[in-house]
Amino acid sequence: MSEVNKETIEQALSEVIDVNLKQDLKSAGAIKDIATNGVNANVSLELGYPAEGYKAALSESVKSRLTQLEGIDSVDVDISFNIVSHSVQKGVKPLKNIKNTIAVASGKGGVGKSTTSVNLALALQAEGAKVGILDADIYGPSQPRMLGCQAKPDSVDGKSIDPNVSYGIQSMSIGYLINDETPMIWRGPMVTSALEQLLGDTNWSDLDYLVIDLPPGTGDIQLTLCQKIPVSGAMIVTTPQDIALLDARKALKMFEKVEVPVFGIVENMSLHICSSCGHEEAIFGSGGGQQMAEQYAVDLLGSLPLDISIREGVDNGRPTVAMDPDSRITEIYRDIARKTAAKLSLQAKDYSAKFPKIVVENA
Repeated sequence: MSEVNKETIEQALSEVIDVNLKQDLKSAGAIKDIATNGVNANVSLELGYPAEGYKAALSESVKSRLTQLEGIDSVDVDISFNIVSHSVQKGVKPLKNIKNTIAVASGKGGVGKSTTSVNLALALQAEGAKVGILDADIYGPSQPRMLGCQAKPDSVDGKSIDPNVSYGIQSMSIGYLINDETPMIWRGPMVTSALEQLLGDTNWSDLDYLVIDLPPGTGDIQLTLCQKIPVSGAMIVTTPQDIALLDARKALKMFEKVEVPVFGIVENMSLHICSSCGHEEAIFGSGGGQQMAEQYAVDLLGSLPLDISIREGVDNGRPTVAMDPDSRITEIYRDIARKTAAKLSLQAKDYSAKFPKIVVENA
């Protein structure tokens, strides 16, 4: 029996689909190395996004396909991740020590945007990435409470500040710098300036992703923030309710105007399951997120139930993904995180950090 060559194995891998990328492994450029030793094959894959929760399933798919080849009895699969910087909107420079930024937005308040933001950040971390979160809601900061972190951040040099760290997530919020009951009575330009300082003066440490929890709405403040803050892409959070979907469409259109790609839609509170009898009821309607996704040719990244444990978790500084890692809800958040990071990995890469700085001096 002749040994199977690499080209045959590579062709077989072109039939294995990465469910997050929606591409085969060859087209996705995920095949790093192929080696054979008699009837044994060794395959090394490198994904451009974190996928700890998907490694086992992908490995099994590869083994299943390759063991169908005549001459292959066993397959060893090694899967690694290489998260690189991707481009942001035109005219805006990427941030130092932050490879990618993901904006989480909603057209209106009360749809669970901040809850989704913190659990998305924790889910990306659980998948294998180094993650931070910026609370961009100056008027109503939520992340200090949701992360269970109220300490004032340190400043070593008096010019920059260190992010607070909770559950392994780096975070910054105006809520760390003011009293809980202090209202921020600021006009738009002051809010924009404060946010730019929070973002630029924080000593972020080698982040793969910075999740930006944007304020609700699509007014001048939100538009200005999206024009000045580097954003790799955005996620829209909505509920199935018609009113919420109307505003979610405005948020999506806002990102189109500033040329920020939208990764997809997260439908929150999609279904209520009675904790006593198990009865399921679509309190806010059904199918709205899917219809919007189809209308605007974006993905429905996931649907989350209306569950008391999600609300209790963030209210008490104990987010679901961190405190209940084996739950079905955490599984949904991690699936959303993988899909979002996978879509980001398909975007154009940013090479600005690789070019040397050119300095012209007088001789």
